[in-house]
Amino acid sequence: MANTPYPESYYAASANAVPPRPSLQADVETDVCVIGAGYTGLSSALFLLENGFRVTVLEAAKVGFGASGRNGGQIVNSYSRDIDVIERSVGPKQAQLLGQMAFEGGRIIRERVARYNIQCDLKDGGVFAALSAKQMGHLESQKRLWERFGHTQLELLDERRIREVVACDQYVGGMLDMSGGHIHPLNLALGEAAAVESLGGSIYEQSPAVRIERGANPVVHTPQGKVRAKFIIVAGNAYLGNLVPELAAKSMPCGTQVITTEPLGEELAKSLLPQDYCVEDCNYLLDYYRLTGDKRLIFGGGVVYGARDPANIEAIIRPKMLKAFPQLKDVKIDYAWTGNFLLTLSRLPQVGRLGDNIYYSQGCSGHGVTYTHLAGKVLAEALRGQAERFDAFADLPHYPFPGGQLLRTPFAALGAWYYGLRDKLGF
Repeated sequence: MANTPYPESYYAASANAVPPRPSLQADVETDVCVIGAGYTGLSSALFLLENGFRVTVLEAAKVGFGASGRNGGQIVNSYSRDIDVIERSVGPKQAQLLGQMAFEGGRIIRERVARYNIQCDLKDGGVFAALSAKQMGHLESQKRLWERFGHTQLELLDERRIREVVACDQYVGGMLDMSGGHIHPLNLALGEAAAVESLGGSIYEQSPAVRIERGANPVVHTPQGKVRAKFIIVAGNAYLGNLVPELAAKSMPCGTQVITTEPLGEELAKSLLPQDYCVEDCNYLLDYYRLTGDKRLIFGGGVVYGARDPANIEAIIRPKMLKAFPQLKDVKIDYAWTGNFLLTLSRLPQVGRLGDNIYYSQGCSGHGVTYTHLAGKVLAEALRGQAERFDAFADLPHYPFPGGQLLRTPFAALGAWYYGLRDKLGF
């Protein structure tokens, strides 16, 4: 059977050592079969195991192979569409419940790191950087909105203050969220997988789900085995393929690109980001960056609709990095990679149930590090019969992309071009 390794990323090169995991070679029975060993699947598995369920996790490649092990590593609160947009769409009652959950994912990550002693370079503090007065006005409104839902660890930064936290002269101001932060994302996933196994859960790598046999006792088939379960959680996101056709129709894999410099040394690294916060700008097609534990700069941005791999990632991202930090013009890039996230038309996550026993969460739309950890808790609650928070997500309206799968990529790319033009013109 084919063995799928990690992509050649900084994260894979600096991952904590873990024992090899077997592929599924037999027929097994369990309470819950989780498809996908990324954050959604691992978070679900942990919460279920902590509540007495037997759990088996199937992973097509390796733990954290997809977006969970390739992302920018930033802990960012709320959703890809903020609570005010949700409120206009679904009304105040449902929005109130979703708003209360918008800041929970980061707390779950920190609790997991502490409880299971996960070594993932966790650092507190994330900055939203404004490139215009209009964007600064949006951050002022966002602060009021988040504080309305009880989130108070926020500070508006004027032009002088933002210079103290990031050595970039593009920004007119920003907002610091001390409950934001950053992590080594693959090491977080590997630590959560070890926690799953410490509680008696089973994880099979190189074991793609190739078919789901639906029914009262559903069965997930892999190339060399099968899992019979009471419940299934589908957590493949952008790497699910067409395993569940009704989920593929309402979402689109998209690629984002990331580069990592050579080690900068303590002095240069501290001059760029003196407090070691992570940063993202406020553009629609945003750039994001942070320091690693060994003082490299990770810089990401750009979106490739339809999840193609660009021929030269460094050529796309390095100019963005140098626009922010021209002092890095002679710094070597050691790693460049791409990873897929799953976009929905509404840019809100899709949560639901197929039949009585197949649950799913997908479509974080580029905002997944915190949301996926919340999703695992919400899915586990639903399997335990506590469905109020699950229903709040499941009742969000979702739509297929115009033109179906054939035209979804050009339509989305056209929309991104429009918003990218607005960013450049300062609208």
